[in-house]
Amino acid sequence: MSEMAKHTEETKSRFPDGFRILQGRQEYITYMEHSSVRVWASDVSAHYDNHCHSAIEIIIPNRGTAVYQLQDEVFRVQPGEILILPSGCMHSLTEPPETQRFLVLFEPTPLLNLRDIPAINVMMQQPIYLRADSELQSGVRQLLDQLVDCYFRKEPLWNMECYSYLLQMYAHLGRQYLQTAEPQYPSHHSIDPAIMNSAITYINEHYMDEMSLEDAALFAGFSKYYFSRMFKQFSGISFSEYLTRKRLTVATDLLVRTNQSIREIALASGFGSMATFNRIFRAQKNCTPSQYRAIYSMALTPQPDKPIF
Repeated sequence: MSEMAKHTEETKSRFPDGFRILQGRQEYITYMEHSSVRVWASDVSAHYDNHCHSAIEIIIPNRGTAVYQLQDEVFRVQPGEILILPSGCMHSLTEPPETQRFLVLFEPTPLLNLRDIPAINVMMQQPIYLRADSELQSGVRQLLDQLVDCYFRKEPLWNMECYSYLLQMYAHLGRQYLQTAEPQYPSHHSIDPAIMNSAITYINEHYMDEMSLEDAALFAGFSKYYFSRMFKQFSGISFSEYLTRKRLTVATDLLVRTNQSIREIALASGFGSMATFNRIFRAQKNCTPSQYRAIYSMALTPQPDKPIF
């Protein structure tokens, strides 16, 4: 066995549930093999400086108060309350000695291709704070308790089952959000959801091709200006942002799960050139594609300035 393979196996045995790697303020969270959900239980005091990660983070305090700082906003999450932080959200966390909590971390990638998701994209991009007296809290807490139980039982297909609870949670939250959210444009600008869902399916099936706003608008049967406005209203993000996210989602999956070269992955995920791929990837992930592959293959040797927990 090579030295690199030995190191990987040793790392897996020391941190079977996954570990954290910090590079500046960007945190990379690893998971057990063939999974993308992690539940982290803790009953010790801790402080985590400002950082962000691609995972969605959910804290479930059982004792004490977990204090989150998000730019100028502070959340003091107490037992009975739930805080859900979106992917890429910069935050710090302080847990006093008496705090006991579960922290759920999961990659949103498996959710993003669902046709319903764009309708609640705006909701998913902001913190969701459920107080103990919230009418949504009990339903969400019940689903998260089932997720935690499923995670620690580790029965066959547990990762899939965990995502089933997360899907139910977002359906639960999303229905309430759609009932109360104000439309971004007057009602006469509304668009048939079936048309937008078809356009999103078209994008998801052709992301690897050269695709422009004009192409998607033509498929939907609208001018590019009207389509652009309606796409943003429907999904909460622009056409170009959605297409870039889709391509990056495919690229990150290929980096971790295949041995394809970086160039092959860039082309397979729809980036026209290596320069474009590297530039966009670094801007979104704060590392190069090669570094990302190394991190998530657990092939990096731990360094003092890249702490592993």
